[in-house]
Amino acid sequence: MSVLSNTFSSLREKNFRYFWLGQCISVMGTWVQRTAQTWLVYQMTQSAFLVGLLSACQFIPILLLTLPAGSIIDRYPKRRILLITQLGFLALGAAMTAIVYLKIVQYWQVLLIAVAYGVLQSFDTPTRQSFVVELVGQKDLMNGISLNSTVFNLAKIAGPSLAGVLMVQFSVGFCFLINTISYIAVLIGILMIHQKEVLATPSRKRIVSDVKEGLSYVWNHANIRLSAELMLIVCTLNYNNNVIIPVFAKSVLHSGAQTYANLLSATGVGSLIAAFLMSYMSRFGLQRNIYLIVGVGTAALQSLMLFVHTFTSAAIIMVLVGFCNMIFLNQSNASFQFSIPNELRGRIMSVYVLLNQGSTPIGSIYSGGIMDAFSGMWGFPSCGILALVLLVPVLIGNHKMVGQWLHTERQNNSKDVV
Repeated sequence: MSVLSNTFSSLREKNFRYFWLGQCISVMGTWVQRTAQTWLVYQMTQSAFLVGLLSACQFIPILLLTLPAGSIIDRYPKRRILLITQLGFLALGAAMTAIVYLKIVQYWQVLLIAVAYGVLQSFDTPTRQSFVVELVGQKDLMNGISLNSTVFNLAKIAGPSLAGVLMVQFSVGFCFLINTISYIAVLIGILMIHQKEVLATPSRKRIVSDVKEGLSYVWNHANIRLSAELMLIVCTLNYNNNVIIPVFAKSVLHSGAQTYANLLSATGVGSLIAAFLMSYMSRFGLQRNIYLIVGVGTAALQSLMLFVHTFTSAAIIMVLVGFCNMIFLNQSNASFQFSIPNELRGRIMSVYVLLNQGSTPIGSIYSGGIMDAFSGMWGFPSCGILALVLLVPVLIGNHKMVGQWLHTERQNNSKDVV
């Protein structure tokens, strides 16, 4: 009971409980749809590059809009912004479901819907991330950050696993229907939230000035800056499972949707174990030594996929990749959120979202192009090896900070180096 209490302490807050439970359903539905879109496009086009282009279309709006969105998020009530974005998601999910079930779906339609999702996501994700402190307060902030990050990042990793199962057992169209229904849950949760105090800072500054202020804060705080550099590399190159696994399953393992689903499920198992572990360990604060280890570890594991030609060995590595990926994103989120001023929270978390999701188009197009040019066998290794090469100058250039992180088991969150 003590372990459960520590793991889910922030859920004692009623508002956060409504918010978190709604997200558990809705965010998972979003990644179910994205995965189903990937498989649908690959079946339609048989092109790894066009699959990469689809992923890019989902995330390019985030690359372009997330930073200015952070300024808007700081100016208006976050609950209101979330209601608008969730209604938009519901409408897009219904449109995707309709064109698939009516059998009129075309590639350009899927791309258009993916772009629209990306536009809404540019506002929705940083709003969710920065809304946590308003719902749990400072006392349970670390646990709230961890649980919120766990939902989002577990969905990013485990959502595709669920999609694979649903595609095998039912159909691709059923995945889109499930996603559409999932938005009802989060809308109900948001409507049930009643806040005594709303954090919003109306500003007459130009949005460009607000964006510069947020970027300046990230750059001038060494811990956050190093986290940003690590995220830029790892999130760009090591979070392309949706693009790589379907091609790997077909061209290397010579299998179909069931193997695709099983490999995605393997990453989900690893991420689920890591999710509960990090929620429990949140009471100890940031674990920066573990953060560094899993960042390098996920790149090394993907490099090893060059020597993998059987399902069993691929599944084992995917479990380990899912485990490392979850811990890396969880600690990245905590590193950005802790000890930052509330009036800048939306802008700073927009930088986190930009690095977490906005860099994905680059990695998607890169991995898709590599697999089209060479073979599906090179999808994971090309990303892993390049990530390791790029991490070397970052770690050397920040060797003093890296030394501090590695030799401090439990960072005191109130004494972050600036």
